[in-house]
Amino acid sequence: MQLSNYHSHCTFCDGRSNPEDFVRFAIAKGFRAYGFSSHSPLPFETNWNMSAIDMPEYLQEINRLRQKYADRLEIYTGLEIDYLDKTYNASIPYFQELPLDYRIGSIHFLPISTELKEANMVCIDGSFNDYAHSVERYFEGDIRKLVRHYFETTQQMIEAGGIDIIGHIDKIYMNGQKYALFDPEQDWYRKPFEDCLDLARQHQLMVEINTKNLLKKDELYPRKNYLTHIHQLGIPVMVNSDCHYPDLVNDGRTQAFQLLKEAGFTTTRELVNGHWEDLPID
Repeated sequence: MQLSNYHSHCTFCDGRSNPEDFVRFAIAKGFRAYGFSSHSPLPFETNWNMSAIDMPEYLQEINRLRQKYADRLEIYTGLEIDYLDKTYNASIPYFQELPLDYRIGSIHFLPISTELKEANMVCIDGSFNDYAHSVERYFEGDIRKLVRHYFETTQQMIEAGGIDIIGHIDKIYMNGQKYALFDPEQDWYRKPFEDCLDLARQHQLMVEINTKNLLKKDELYPRKNYLTHIHQLGIPVMVNSDCHYPDLVNDGRTQAFQLLKEAGFTTTRELVNGHWEDLPID
């Protein structure tokens, strides 16, 4: 089992501790590699995204840690970059010109206007009350319409490019599953999701196995029953904890690797000396 993590958040965004604390916990857990992926700057300020003004310090601090702990841990610099629309995503020059080791593409917000400000965003990763309010206000109370829009936007993100990894690819179900109508086995959910996976394969992207809620809620992103399909498509994966607290750097890893083995996976994709390699699970 590879001890690595490429999706984590520190005090440069909404993480609860400074980067060095995460490094120390990773070393204590016996990690080989650790990557930081702060929530990227947005065209508007939020409580959980980093500000563009802090980017130079972020890059400098991770590089300092890389040098300080070089004999004990491979440390990598990444970002979790929101896809908003064709004008703001990982493919724009601002993100492509940053000296990053990798870029995670994720969707947390769905714009309901071409004016990109927080008031015009549907947040799919917040409280259920806010989520439900958005379904009523913008999607005629029909969860299927929100799901369709989410996966259509995911496909747009993949087509736009500029990313290496797709983050929590189906997190729309975290709140969506609380609707009585919600059924991920129905074509209205399954077909657009599988279209996203097919597109990810075509663009040779990696899909993370996100364990943030695996132990707390028994939720994996992507859902457990899609792991076999992802394996059959030949999509490379890695296990990421999406941790915001240092003591959770390894949260759910053992369980996720067992699920991967049961789905037929024999390798995960890992950064080794700065290059992506497929390493054996065992």
